[in-house]
Amino acid sequence: MGAIIPVFPLGTVLFPGLVLPLHIFEERYRTLVRDLVATTDDEPHEFGVVTLRYGWEVATPNGDAERPADEEPITTEQLYGVGCTAELRQVTELPDGRFDIVTVGRRRFRVVAIAADTQPYVTAEVEWLPDEESGDPVSTLLAPRVLTAFRTYLDLLRPDSEVLDQVPDDPTVLSHLVAATAQLTTEERQELLAAPDTATRLRTELRLLNREAGLLAKVRAVPVPLSDLARPVSPN
Repeated sequence: MGAIIPVFPLGTVLFPGLVLPLHIFEERYRTLVRDLVATTDDEPHEFGVVTLRYGWEVATPNGDAERPADEEPITTEQLYGVGCTAELRQVTELPDGRFDIVTVGRRRFRVVAIAADTQPYVTAEVEWLPDEESGDPVSTLLAPRVLTAFRTYLDLLRPDSEVLDQVPDDPTVLSHLVAATAQLTTEERQELLAAPDTATRLRTELRLLNREAGLLAKVRAVPVPLSDLARPVSPN
């Protein structure tokens, strides 16, 4: 039996160490925030963020709309298999009962099954993925190459970018920053999140960055501002 944790199904891939602000308006997820705030300091104030393959997202595109009353329960088939917990760092309750929260990605997990419907919000049985070792010689050698490729990519994407004003020394932290910031598909981000180790993630990023830099050098076009990619935001 794995751990049972509350889960937010979102259209966002969250990585450890990355900031994710959220606006909470659905009543069941307001309940989740209140439950997390009420936990003791000895317990982690965190919930799982899992990316949706299809179906309803917690955030709706047209504003603060509740889900349909006859909505079918979410299934594991609608979710990607690997997610990341979001730890509460800041909670602001609004006068109407909604919340603005700031979270930070903490630890990766694999979804085993959707848990029994004992809470108003979604819960899942998960197994924790091993912590990654940052000091292995392969990732230490790969990190400078990825950083160089990332700088080249950013110079092409947005020459005045400030994303790398403070470059992380840790290869694992760098790998997560690149994965969250680069202009990648959801499937590519999920592949990076699920990578078994830092070296595998860095190798994949080197390939993806070289591909993207080659495309940008040809088209010299930027579909979205880099600021929209660096800190994914959901209205719920």
